[in-house]
Amino acid sequence: MARLGVALALVSVALPLQAQMRPLARPADLAIPSPEEVVTPASATPAVAPAAPTVGPETNLPIPRFVSLKTDEGNARRGPALDQRIDWVFVREDMPLLITAEYGHWRRVEDRDGEGGWVHYSLLSGTRTVIVDEDRMPLRSRPEDNAPEVALLEQNVIARLETCEVDWCRVSAGGYGGWAPKTSLWGVGADEVLD
Repeated sequence: MARLGVALALVSVALPLQAQMRPLARPADLAIPSPEEVVTPASATPAVAPAAPTVGPETNLPIPRFVSLKTDEGNARRGPALDQRIDWVFVREDMPLLITAEYGHWRRVEDRDGEGGWVHYSLLSGTRTVIVDEDRMPLRSRPEDNAPEVALLEQNVIARLETCEVDWCRVSAGGYGGWAPKTSLWGVGADEVLD
């Protein structure tokens, strides 16, 4: 059996203390109407929050969606501009990231811990990768629990995603390829099927 391991690291940058804000004082002569005094027009309908967009405004690709880091270092900024403060630095090439928003040439991304920020799109790749979430996860020759093991992958290994069925994904890492249960991987949606 082969054992593969790759370290995954994030660098945290300290955030400044937020300024204290005080509420504005309410004028003493402001009268609050009782519920009986409030008149609601019959034509009024309850406010409903608009549904979140399912495709990005810049790319027309699904939001959220998984991508990977193209370089070995990527700055995650507080906002979608170069003059915005850097909150995180991703330091692992091929690291899977989840795009949650788009603005111009910027994509808001999160790692598996929910940390991240705005990254320039040139640092991202459409190549799909996953992180192994289970220690000594067996890669199997077929998508079955009792299929022979091809290799064992250590937790935090980044593997290339090749294809996915409903419950299993075929991945490759370190020259080994095989099937892994989708529940042991981060970087693929629970209901996602890839050919």
